[in-house]
Amino acid sequence: MLAYYLVLLINFFSQAVILLMLAYAILSWVAKPWNQVRRVVERLSDPLLAPIRRVVPLVGMVDISPLVLILLVQLLAGILTKIVNTIL
Repeated sequence: MLAYYLVLLINFFSQAVILLMLAYAILSWVAKPWNQVRRVVERLSDPLLAPIRRVVPLVGMVDISPLVLILLVQLLAGILTKIVNTIL
């Protein structure tokens, strides 16, 4: 039973980060820089993206760090889910 709730928690947080990154990407294309919603999303996502931006360079003028973060979160969630199901 504990494993079930841990897997739910892992999936919840991974989906929350993925949705935040999707909102960040969409708002960076659509909303003006002074838009309040965009500023809130940027404040939430910048601490997650800053370490990745130090490692991953821009591709042309495109920042692919949100995509890298989504892939890393999915990979980590899958690994953690398998560990929880194996141990518990």
